[in-house]
Amino acid sequence: MPTELTPERLHDLELKARSAHAAGLPALRYSLQHVDEHMHYGDGLRLLTKLNQKNGFDCPGCAWPDPDDSRTPVAEYCENGVKAIAEEATRRRADPAFFARHSIEQLGEMTDFELGKSGRITHPMYLAPGASHYTPVPWEEAYRIIATELNALDSPDEAIFYTSGRASNEAAFLYQLFVRQYGTNNLPDCSNMCHESTGTALGEVLGLGKGSVTLEDIHQADLIICVGQNPGTNHPRMLSALEKCKENGGRMISINPLPETGLLNFINPQRPLKILTGGTALTDLFLQVRINEDLALVRAICKLLLAAEAKAPGRVFDQDFIAQHTSGYAAWVRMLEETDLEACLAGCGVTRAEAEEAAEMIIASERIVLCYAMGLTQHENSVDVIKEMVNLLLCKGSIGKPGAGICPVRGHSNVQGDRTVGIWEKLKPEFRERLRSHFNFEPPARDGFDVVNSCKAMTEGRAKVFFALGGNFLSATPDTLYTARGLRQCALTVHVSTKPNRSHVVHGTKALILPCLGRTEIDLRASGEQFVSCENSMGVVQMSKGVLAPASDQLRSECAIIAELAQATLDSKSTVDWLEMANDYDQIRNAIAACVPGFERYNERVREPSGFYLPNGPRNRRFDTPDGKAHFSTSPVSHHTLEPGEYLMMTVRSHDQYNTTIYGMHDRYRGIHNERRVVMMNEDDLAAANLTAGDCVDLSSSYDGETRHARLFRVVAYPIPRGNVATYFPEANVLVPISRTARGSNTPISKSVRVKIYLHQK
Repeated sequence: MPTELTPERLHDLELKARSAHAAGLPALRYSLQHVDEHMHYGDGLRLLTKLNQKNGFDCPGCAWPDPDDSRTPVAEYCENGVKAIAEEATRRRADPAFFARHSIEQLGEMTDFELGKSGRITHPMYLAPGASHYTPVPWEEAYRIIATELNALDSPDEAIFYTSGRASNEAAFLYQLFVRQYGTNNLPDCSNMCHESTGTALGEVLGLGKGSVTLEDIHQADLIICVGQNPGTNHPRMLSALEKCKENGGRMISINPLPETGLLNFINPQRPLKILTGGTALTDLFLQVRINEDLALVRAICKLLLAAEAKAPGRVFDQDFIAQHTSGYAAWVRMLEETDLEACLAGCGVTRAEAEEAAEMIIASERIVLCYAMGLTQHENSVDVIKEMVNLLLCKGSIGKPGAGICPVRGHSNVQGDRTVGIWEKLKPEFRERLRSHFNFEPPARDGFDVVNSCKAMTEGRAKVFFALGGNFLSATPDTLYTARGLRQCALTVHVSTKPNRSHVVHGTKALILPCLGRTEIDLRASGEQFVSCENSMGVVQMSKGVLAPASDQLRSECAIIAELAQATLDSKSTVDWLEMANDYDQIRNAIAACVPGFERYNERVREPSGFYLPNGPRNRRFDTPDGKAHFSTSPVSHHTLEPGEYLMMTVRSHDQYNTTIYGMHDRYRGIHNERRVVMMNEDDLAAANLTAGDCVDLSSSYDGETRHARLFRVVAYPIPRGNVATYFPEANVLVPISRTARGSNTPISKSVRVKIYLHQK
């Protein structure tokens, strides 16, 4: 947060009516305005015709898949995708003159929105010990500084190497290879903060920590259940898939604490008739669940399903699938029989009539797809919650057949691919052996630090160098002030970035910013023009090739930066010809093919127009579990008991935001404009707390003997369940405790933080 923040700054908050429809002509208008603000129109149009096309580049935004067959020639993108590429290809420049004009103190006073609008970083920048300004530094000197610090550490485990989901497969593989040749598995990544609970839960019960569906399955489903997600803002291209499902006769249940516009109605801007007729109603049944009570709701629905199965054996559950492909069914049934239905319904806030209507829709459906996002993954019991969702699909046999399956919707465009090619603090034995055999070295075996443990290691002085391949680590992580203390205690912090962000301001004794090419830009190396590849949410690997000239002749690709740094750091100790791989990405892909199952003939298959699918056992009813079967699971139902004056807070994105990147100050679907420091509260809660909409308040959270504070938020009356509140991240991340995480995955509890709210005292 900026160093100077006063109540007067919050007075420009403007509240408007919530949008009744997602997308439509307003989305087109705002997209074109963003292109006009940042780019020359010619470049903008050229980019849009290549965005998410088979011969173009992958959107740097979300990971929603592209159609395998035909694609819309000029509009295979969404509003957020346009904003992402416009800001990457912006005319604005954060060049050496920009950093000369702005001291670290002045940069720190900027909001995240203002920092992001500064433009593309054009040169490597160095902050010397005690200096007030970043200054330009030659690439070779930057590598020397990093290599010197790394080689001076007492142990490789004193260095942390973070990865953002923006990195390509090629860059991610090269990065993890460098880090492991250096001698550590300290490879935290953004998965640790979003879908780590997914990987843990699905890995245990299905044998693969990824979703099982394809895009065509969404289209063919009889019923789609969307839980804990807001597709209209976070992955808008999903809306056209939901529209297709509805037109094919499918129905949809939405489960969410907020009535999000993108769950309710979609106007497809590519279809004039839809614009004229008011769009497509998406949700047939909206269940407004209390925050983190999804497990109780689904448990109640499953108990109703079990009662219906008892009355008509084999007519509700797929008993053949259960017998052939699952284990644990009897224990699951016993758990349901012992479940208190009324207690579950009272806890989740959904009426019995609503739960029964949902059960009837499920009973009538043969093909069910269950989609979810971070509304399920960032709680202490997230792993159990996701397993409960799988239970629902297993009893219906809705895994491994057309139009059915589990669909965790990933965030960043290659966050799933990075994990696939080796970015993980845990090195699987089989992957370790392949690296050892192919590159002739001994990779470290001990688990490294994930994000939460990295923050702790830096703060406790156990880690002294922090290197980030993309992302905005400080703004993305929980417990912001705690994380900031850790970064400031490092001897060196390094960020590979395209634009300035908050993490550049909170730095170690020395700091470097290394500017890299974006997805939109041509990557020319010694062997010629290069391309990279990414994996989307449904396991498709496709090529991505930029079309614009780089923003500066000083920019280098992520692959080149990693390889040149590895060469400078490891020198003759390495068994890898780094520069050969950096000059010809086919060599990197050959290495991936040798080390990662599913990438056989990588260079050949990735050049196919639609790319290729990676193996997916659950999609074919093959489960890589100890007994070869999908597992029903059992877990206790627990409810949040709040003290008087206490609320359960979830952090959410605004519509003008993607991850930590703030594109604008308007959350127009929710009707909240010009301000992000807001807390959405139920009107009855406002009255009970003697608060009035628009009041300026402070928030606090207390965990494990420590109280955290977030000052100066405006209260907004909003249709959210009583006892629940919603705030935007990263503004409220300061309240998320580093000490509380999801059991089994260690993911921060950003969606269920107990807070108190006080009228602000000047």
